[in-house]
Amino acid sequence: MKTLNGLGVALITPFDTQGSVDFTALENIVHRHLLAGTDYLVLLGTTAETPTLSFDEKKQIVNFVLKKFGTKIPLVLGLGGNHTQGLIHEMNQWDLSPFEAVLSVTPYYNRPTQMGLEQHYKILADHCPKPLLLYNVPSRTGVNLLPQTVALLAEHPNIIGVKEAVRDTNQIVELIDKVPKDFLVISGDDQLAPLLIYSGGVGCISVIGNAYPSAFQELLKLSRSDAEFMNHQLFRTFQPLIDLIFREGNPAGIKALLAHLNHCGDKVRLPLVSASQTLQKQLRSTHEKSMLKAL
Repeated sequence: MKTLNGLGVALITPFDTQGSVDFTALENIVHRHLLAGTDYLVLLGTTAETPTLSFDEKKQIVNFVLKKFGTKIPLVLGLGGNHTQGLIHEMNQWDLSPFEAVLSVTPYYNRPTQMGLEQHYKILADHCPKPLLLYNVPSRTGVNLLPQTVALLAEHPNIIGVKEAVRDTNQIVELIDKVPKDFLVISGDDQLAPLLIYSGGVGCISVIGNAYPSAFQELLKLSRSDAEFMNHQLFRTFQPLIDLIFREGNPAGIKALLAHLNHCGDKVRLPLVSASQTLQKQLRSTHEKSMLKAL
């Protein structure tokens, strides 16, 4: 699955002033990624505000992207939930043939044990017609998929990798050490992506990449080849921007930045609210100082 190496972008869902999906902005955003050379896109991830999208809207978004862009860029579909059988039912309602893989977040709120997580993912993998990517993001779900559990799941022939968004660097190193060499370890945290790649990971599913796909891809390549990447100006340039886009939650921050860059509006759906005026001002100022080019 070399198509899932490098920079993947967790695509936002742009909304118009009435709160409906802005398909014109969506088309322009995806087109930018084609021009920038983004390696692949993740549709309907958490950055897309999927908990607030109806099933019809999800279908419309996927069908629109496929109709406009077809196979011009590899796609991953986000399908996650905390009801295993319900998730299998939902999976069966999709034509997954255009997608490289399915990305499935750990069950949230009901907080299963490691054995529960193992059984959940094995059953999903048994029923999924496409390769399955695990997604560990404890800050959002309240449950941590541990390296030893990932190593057990890596034995399943239809589980090909994990998007790892834990903030514990020791766990990241342990994870990479425990899984097979051909098992994809992908960063789900922009802040730690360079370290994860330097330690042996294959890439990042990024949020900041919505705004700076080319420059962030350059940083990922740098971290793969240069042990001194943390001293590089590009690394230092990205750190404050990444901090700011998550300061008031995701995707409020990245949408505020994209609005400043005239790519879409900054509207999000309740219970999220748009970035504060203070944060918008900080983002504008930091962007202008960064000298980063945004296609």
